[in-house]
This record gives sequence, C-alpha cells and structure tokens, in this order.
Amino acid sequence: MKEKLQSIKEQALSKIAEAQDINLLNDIKVSILGKKGELTQVLKSMKDVAPEDRPKVGQMVNETRANIEAKLEEKMKSINSAMRAEKMKRETIDVTLPGVKKIDGHRHPNQIALEDLERVFIGMGYEIVSGPEIEYDKYNFELLNIPANHPAKDEQDTFYITKDILLRTQTSPVQARIMEQGKLPIRILSPGRVFRSDEVDATHSPSFHQVEGLVVDKGITMADLKGTLDQFAKEFFGEKTKTKFRPHHFPFTEPSAEVDITCFKCGGKGCRVCKGSGWIEILGCGMVHPHVLEMCGIDPEEYSGFAFGIGLERITLLKYEIDDMRLLYENDTRFLNQF
Repeated sequence: MKEKLQSIKEQALSKIAEAQDINLLNDIKVSILGKKGELTQVLKSMKDVAPEDRPKVGQMVNETRANIEAKLEEKMKSINSAMRAEKMKRETIDVTLPGVKKIDGHRHPNQIALEDLERVFIGMGYEIVSGPEIEYDKYNFELLNIPANHPAKDEQDTFYITKDILLRTQTSPVQARIMEQGKLPIRILSPGRVFRSDEVDATHSPSFHQVEGLVVDKGITMADLKGTLDQFAKEFFGEKTKTKFRPHHFPFTEPSAEVDITCFKCGGKGCRVCKGSGWIEILGCGMVHPHVLEMCGIDPEEYSGFAFGIGLERITLLKYEIDDMRLLYENDTRFLNQF
C-alpha cells in the first residue's frame, strides 16, 4: 500500500509540474482526488486493510492527499500569476502615444441640397412621395405620352430588365402613379435615384438623382408655375435671384419650358460659372399635357396642372461651385469635409 501511495504521489506531482494551464490542472485534480480518482479508490479499499494497520494507512493517504493538494494550489497560483502578468502586458496603455481622433460623419452635399430643396417646397404645402426604382414601361413612358418607338425614348435610353420592366429614367412615374389614384388636388415632390445609359464624365453618370414636382387642381395656370419656381429660386439660391423661361419641348407637358436663373456668383453680369452669359439653366417644366391627364383618369376639361424636374446633382454642383460631378461619389474625405 505504501509503494502504491508513493507511486500515485510521484506521478501526480510530475503531472502537476508539467501542467501549463488551469484546465489541465483541474483534469489532474479530478483524476487523482475526484470521486473516481486514484487516491479515492485507495480510500475505498481500506476495508481490505487489517484493522490494526488502518490508522497508519489512513495517515499515509491523508499525507499524500495533503501533499498533492498543496502542489496543486501552488501551481494554480503560479499559472494565474503568469496569466495576469501576460494580460497586463497585452493591455498596457502607453500614455505617451498620440490619441486616436474621433471623426464624426456628416451629411453628404447631395443630401444637404436635397433637404434645403424639400424645405422650400414643404413650406409651400407640398408632400414628399417616393416610388420604385425598378419600374414598368407603362409608367415610365406610356402614361407620360411617350409610346413605343417615340424618339424621346432614344434620349432616355435606359437599362431594361425585361421588355416591360426597366430601371426608371426619371421620377415622373411617381407622378403617374399618384394621378392614377385619383385623389385630387395633388401637390407632391418626388425625389429619387434614376438611371440612364450615359458615360461617366464631369457632368454625366449612369445613376443620378432627380427631384420632380407635380401640382394638379382646378384653375392651375402657367402663372402658378412661374410663381412657384420663382419663389424656389429665391429661397434656394438667394433673394436677388431672377428666373427666365425659354420655350422647349417635353412629351408630357404642353407648353414646356427650360428655366434659367441669374448667376448667383456674379448676379447676372457674366463670369466663369455662367460662362459669361449671366444665366444658368437649372430645370425643365411645363403644364401637364391634357392627354397625360386623360390616361391617368383625370378630366382635362375640369383639372389642369404643372410639373417640373430638377437634377439634384446639377443644383448641388451649382450651389457649391463644384466643377466635376464625379467628386460627389468618390468618397474622398478631403472633398467631403468641406461641407
């Protein structure tokens, strides 16, 4: 029995000395001192020991247990101490190092311009609405007086998913959808992303943003359109801004016009921004074509309306004097931090 206890003790102390982590120490403790451990089995066999030898054998078992527990505790403290030292080393903070500057995000110039624009029209009683970017040909072209094979489709070449489904070329389909609902009067603004098959350059992109407005009510005239856009120009570009309407053609409006504003940089005298003309083109507009009203279920004899479309990137470039639209999408913080 003495030799057996000595063997258990030596093996246990050897394993304890080699152990390098807490989990392994726990395994050793269970295998030696646990309910089914080697030392516990020796205690269970005490019934086979002669009565006169039991006190001596019991003392030997207790001494062996005490020695093993002492070594386990000592090794446990040693490993914990090493682990704590390693953790302190990893988590040491060098207070002499420069701090990490927290960089706060802010609104993109496009978003700043959009919110300023929306604020103007909300103040005039407009509602902001949105629609799907993947649209039916019916809403993107047909209901806007652009039937199949119409030459205007060439000017708005887009990305087709199927014959009847495409990426919208303008946010006008939102207007068609709203008119189709028949809830009159209508006074809406529809901003959103649009897609056209354009090459990327300083003023073009296959994906950009438009903001279109629509008003339909009884007695709406060109004078209402003129007054609305004149007010917008003054609030967005400055109180001294003047507007000029030039005749144009759009399939979904009649009459139609392009709108210019006096250059906000030179006040109309002529400069680099306006290329010496004193005027800058900002949007297209017109009275809603009677046929468009009819196709959307509105009686053109009783109701009339006007619509306009603004290129968000265009007015952002103009307002902040940016000369290349690609800067808006390159995520260069040197550029974006200026806003």
